[in-house]
Amino acid sequence: MTKLLSQAFEKASKLSDDLQDQLAEELLEEIEGESRWDATLANSQDKLEKMAEKAARDYLAGKTKEMGFDEL
Repeated sequence: MTKLLSQAFEKASKLSDDLQDQLAEELLEEIEGESRWDATLANSQDKLEKMAEKAARDYLAGKTKEMGFDEL
């Protein structure tokens, strides 16, 4: 465990039980979300590569145009 995380847990241990449970739920949800995100990225590399290749082909063929965020 890192020093910073250890400090956070030490401070959290001084909170009420309700706040500790709330923090724990939020942390567990965040960890689960990160795990799902990592799995999604790991399982989609082929799709992402094909999309990038198509985007590059479209760009080289002049099928794209430059736009700002407010134009999307």
